[in-house]
Amino acid sequence: MSKARIVQIGLGGWGHNHARVLSEMGVLHAVCDMDDKRMSDIKTKHDIPWGYTTLDTLMEMEKDKFDGAVITTPSKTHFNIAKQLLEASKHVFIEKPMTYDVMEGEELVRIAKENNVTLTCGYIERFNPVVKYIKNLVDTHKYGKLILLEFHRENRMPMHISDVGIIYDTSVHDIDTANWLFGKAPESVYCRAGSLRHEHEDHACIMLGYGENKTANITSNWVTPKKLRTINAVFTDALVTGNFYTQEIEVCDDKETNIPNMMKTEPLFEELKIFVGSVEGTNEPLVTGEDAVLVTKIAETALESSKTNKPILLTNE
Repeated sequence: MSKARIVQIGLGGWGHNHARVLSEMGVLHAVCDMDDKRMSDIKTKHDIPWGYTTLDTLMEMEKDKFDGAVITTPSKTHFNIAKQLLEASKHVFIEKPMTYDVMEGEELVRIAKENNVTLTCGYIERFNPVVKYIKNLVDTHKYGKLILLEFHRENRMPMHISDVGIIYDTSVHDIDTANWLFGKAPESVYCRAGSLRHEHEDHACIMLGYGENKTANITSNWVTPKKLRTINAVFTDALVTGNFYTQEIEVCDDKETNIPNMMKTEPLFEELKIFVGSVEGTNEPLVTGEDAVLVTKIAETALESSKTNKPILLTNE
């Protein structure tokens, strides 16, 4: 049985899946959601003794009884919730994006360091077997150097997402994956985006330029009727094509095409397992607060580029 005691804040949308996994791991101590019925339903479903409708009440009643929190509330609320928890010396996992604003993200990183607690963010594709496989090829140089990444993340518009556009909600996954696979931040950002059916942008194409003429092309939209979650990784000696959804890989080199036998996993389970391990002190988080701030900076820059129709150089400031 794990020693960690985790509270789940926000149970709508993707949050109910976090509650399920945390319950399966035996670490879910309490749940919190402003919707009393939703909170009560999840509390009953997972046989959790404690449930609250406000963070203030949760902190008043449970402050000394839990170690960490998973935040899956609307993105605009992340900063204030995380700040309160970090200042109380709680380990914190925040669903992506960590914040909309770079300065707010940097403040959370600072508070986490001051209180010597974990701050991590839900960039789940790092835990997808497809990305793990490609990352291993990068690290071992089996097919030479990685020079180009192409992402397609497309589907009809999800009705529950209203506070952000597709760049902050969807493109950020592939921005983080590109940074992870190339092992660095991009030097330039260029983006074309528009809105057809959403208050914010609902389709975007982002080009990230890395050192050594390496590139990531990210296509995201809430227009396509078919669900696409794909990656092409172009190495100097092979093309690797992956499907995030089916967790399948195809490798094509000069001699043949191979389909590796992939062991499928639930990325959310792997992601939360690492977070719980960091709470217990058995491992470090795979996604750091600084990683999440960088993604926010790139997303912010992509939106700016889409408005000016010009590429923008990133600074290290």
